[in-house]
Amino acid sequence: MFEVFCPTCSNCLVISAETGHNKWACNTCPYEFPITKQMTSRQRLQRKVVDDVLGGEAAWRDADQTTVTCPKCENNRAYFYQLQIRSADEPMTTFYRCTTCTNQWRDG
Repeated sequence: MFEVFCPTCSNCLVISAETGHNKWACNTCPYEFPITKQMTSRQRLQRKVVDDVLGGEAAWRDADQTTVTCPKCENNRAYFYQLQIRSADEPMTTFYRCTTCTNQWRDG
């Protein structure tokens, strides 16, 4: 694969079409390289692992249970925990997880 740096002065090459034909050209020296075929390059980026800010599975490990109806399966028991996710003068948000279908929802 052709690099996009000038082999003469090591500056970055730009694509130029002054003469009607595409070419790699150096803005510093007279180096030019004609583009005669399609040139593509693909690099797959690795996604970084994102931490669950609400604690993930570990938050549910020691969660208490309460009587509340699951909106998905109509079960009447769910794990819950509360977090202050807004300003201090707002009420806490309650997060629920159904004991049967593991559906998660929040209140508040």
